Formats: sequence, C-alpha cells, structure tokens
Amino acid sequence: MDQFLQHLLNGLVLGATYALLGIGLTLIFGIMKVVNMAHGELYTLGAYVAFGFVSLLGLNYFGSVLMAAAVGLVAGAAIEWLLLRRRNLAAIDEVMLIMIGVMIVLQNAELLAWGGVAKAVPSPFSQEPIVFGAVSVSPIRLFVLVTALVLLVAFYLLIERSRLGLSMRATFQDKDAAKIVGVNVSRIYTLTFALGSCLAAVAGALLAPVFVVNPTMGDLASLKAFAIVILGGLGNLAGAALGGFALALIEEFGAGYISTAYRDAIGFLVILGVMLLRPQGLFVMKERVG
Repeated sequence: MDQFLQHLLNGLVLGATYALLGIGLTLIFGIMKVVNMAHGELYTLGAYVAFGFVSLLGLNYFGSVLMAAAVGLVAGAAIEWLLLRRRNLAAIDEVMLIMIGVMIVLQNAELLAWGGVAKAVPSPFSQEPIVFGAVSVSPIRLFVLVTALVLLVAFYLLIERSRLGLSMRATFQDKDAAKIVGVNVSRIYTLTFALGSCLAAVAGALLAPVFVVNPTMGDLASLKAFAIVILGGLGNLAGAALGGFALALIEEFGAGYISTAYRDAIGFLVILGVMLLRPQGLFVMKERVG
C-alpha cells in the first residue's frame, strides 16, 4: 500500500505538468484548428530560460519561471502574428509545414546557443524530502505540483469567468458568429497561441530542476502532448487536463510495477488502445450542430 501511495503521488506531480502541456496544445487546436508541431520546442524554450536565468545569471528560480512564462507568451504571439496571421488556417498541409519549420528552427537555435550537452538547473529547495506518513516527496516536486495546480485553476477561471474567455469560447463555437457580435477573431487567435505557448514554456521551466535540460527534450514532450490530447478528446480542455493526469499515472504505475525501461512505451500502448477502441477520446466533446 505504501508503494502504491508513493507512485500515486509521483504520478500526480508529473500529471500536473502534463496537464499544462495538453491544455496549451488542445487550446490552440480547438480554437484555431492548428496542429502545433512546435509545442514541444516551446516547452524546451521555457526550460532553457530557467537555466539561463538561474545558472548563468544567478537570478532567483521563482523569477525565472515568471520569465519563462513571459518569453513563451511573446514567442507564441510572434509565431502567430508573423507566420500564421496571413495564412489560410484551413490549409492544414501548409500550416503543418510552417509549424514543422518552426520546430526545426527552434531546436537548432537551442542546440547552437547551448550545445548538445545536457544542463542541470539547481533546485532552490533543500534536498531533504518532505515526509507525509508513508510517502515522501522532494520540496521541488511539491512546488511543481502546487504551482501547476494553481495555474490550472487560474486558467479555468480565465476561460469560464472572464470576457476574454467568453470571446475565446465564442470563437471556438462559431468564429463567423463571433465576428458578427464584435469579437476580434484575429486578436483572439494571437492571444490563444500566446497562452498555449506560455503554458508549455511554464511546464518546461517547472520541470527544469527535476530533470536535465537538453535541446531534444521537446521531441518526447510533443509526442506526450499529442497523446494527452488524444486521451482527452480534440478541443476538450477539461479532457486534456484529465488526460495529462491519466497518462502520468499510467506511466508511473507501469514503471513501478512492470519496468522503468518501458515507462514511455506503456503510456503509448494505452494511447494506441484508446485510438482503436474510442478514437474520439475518453471525454467526448459536445459540438454545436448546424
């Protein structure tokens, strides 16, 4: 039982950051219908921002997370404004080629700037674990969990309770009708891509002290983000959050009770099963008809 609770806690920590990744990706797809192939590289960008501010400039780690959020926000807005604004987003092949190009440019820019050697970001907390009864967790992992949960709640309130969220939901349901009632759809697209990129960058910055940082870390992050979106259902924000936790728990329990060597493989096998048995995702999104 103690081992089960420990794996459950570890899965929740990882699942919170997976949820940030998945929500950012499904937000962009749900509103803009853009398959963001560069999502993992924005995650990597956030990790390198944290490394740069903490290890090279000697600044506060908590401030580096805020800086990663700002850099992700600006990078996402720039990508949408410079590369997607004047494109026909319905031309899926053209948009995908653009995003693949962005992915390649970002990855090679990171490789050129930082080299291929993995970097470590020092934790601002003590290395002594915090013990809760039969389970223990390192302070940095607890910080990651709490911060990610706070961001998830804040993002939910933004989407459900703010005028911006109302405009985004209106654009998601029917962009032409949204235009008629005065919603600036182009502005919503920019903000959507910026927010989705910001969430990916924050996830990277949060996990930077937990894992090492390297230029190819975004490849696996992209695959997992798409897997989360598949689990939750395309365009379903709540489903993406639940899918993130589900994938993390599957990986953690698979690694704990089967083999750590097959951690990622077990998760992707489950995704294949979902695609075969329930291709619309575990949480079906209600769509407006007509």
